[in-house]
Amino acid sequence: MSDDAGNSVTLRFLAAPTDVGHSGSVDAGTVLEWVDKAAYAAAVGWAKSYCVTAYVGNIHFTDPVNSGDMVEVTSTIVYTGRSSMHIHTVVSSRDPKGGPETMHSQCMVIFVAVGPDGKPIPVPQFEPSTPAEIEARDHALARIGVREQIVNAMNAQEYTDAGTAERVTLRFMASPTDVNWGGKVHGGIVMKWIDEAAYVCASRYCGKDTVAVFSGGVRFYRPLLIGHVVEVEARLVYTGAKGMHIAVHVRSGDPKTREMNLTTYCLTVMVARDETGTAVPIPEWIPVSDEDKKLHAHARELLEIRGRAPGNRLPDHLLKAAGQ
Repeated sequence: MSDDAGNSVTLRFLAAPTDVGHSGSVDAGTVLEWVDKAAYAAAVGWAKSYCVTAYVGNIHFTDPVNSGDMVEVTSTIVYTGRSSMHIHTVVSSRDPKGGPETMHSQCMVIFVAVGPDGKPIPVPQFEPSTPAEIEARDHALARIGVREQIVNAMNAQEYTDAGTAERVTLRFMASPTDVNWGGKVHGGIVMKWIDEAAYVCASRYCGKDTVAVFSGGVRFYRPLLIGHVVEVEARLVYTGAKGMHIAVHVRSGDPKTREMNLTTYCLTVMVARDETGTAVPIPEWIPVSDEDKKLHAHARELLEIRGRAPGNRLPDHLLKAAGQ
C-alpha cells in the first residue's frame, strides 16, 4: 500500500489464483471487494474514525483481471459533506513482467464516518486546490442529483411474488470470516454476494456463462451482522440485445427470529459470453404480469436517469431490446 497524498490511498498486490472465479478470470464481485477496501482505507485515513459504506455507484467492468496480474486500486477523496466522503476509485492492472497498464473499472464510493455509538460524525472538509481536484469535485457534485433520482426510483419500486421473470435466492449465514474492522460484514463481501446471485440468475435465464459489466445504485441501508441469516435475491427485470438487468436485494436477520431486514439493494447488468469471451445476444424477456411490466418500466427509467449523468453512457447493446 502507498499513500501518495493526504486524500489518496493506493493498494498494490498480485491477483492470486484464489481470486479467479466462475468466469476464468477475477470476477466482478472480487473487484468490488478490492474497491471497497481501498475506499475504506482512504475514508478512515481522512476521517480518523471508523467509516461505513453508504453507496457505490456507476461501476463499469471492461477488460478482465487475470491471475498473476499486478493490481493497483487507487481511491481518492474528491468531495466531503458533513459526515460523508465521496471517493473516486480506479482499478487497473498490468503484467508484472512488463507491458502497458490497463484500467478495468472506476466508480464513486461514498463512505460515512461514525462514532462509537454508530451515529454519523463530522469529517474534515476537503478543499480542492489544483485544476484536476476542482474538476473531480465538480464531477462528484454534478452526480449528486442524479444519484438521488436513482435512489428515489429504486426505493419506490415494489417487488412481490406476482412477477414471472427468472429469480433466484441464495441463503446462508454470515460467518466470522466475513467480518470487517468494525465487527460487521464489510460492504465488499456483500457486493461479492450480489455478483454471485446475479450470475446464477442471469446464467439460468440464458443458459450460458455470464459476467457483470455494470453495477449501479448499490445502496447500503443498515449493517449486516456476523451470525445473521442472509438472503440474496436476484431477479431479472429487463433485457437488452445482450445485457440482462438483474435487481438484487440483500436481506438479513437474527436466526432466532423470522424478521428479515433489507440491508442492500442494487442493479447489476450481466452479459453472456462465448468461448472467446465475446458478448453474445441473449433471448429477449417479454413482461407478462402487471408486476413484470412495472419492473421493466422501472429498469428503463433507471437507464434514462443514468443517461442524463455527466459523461455517462451505457453501451447500446445494454440499452436496446433484441428486436430494436
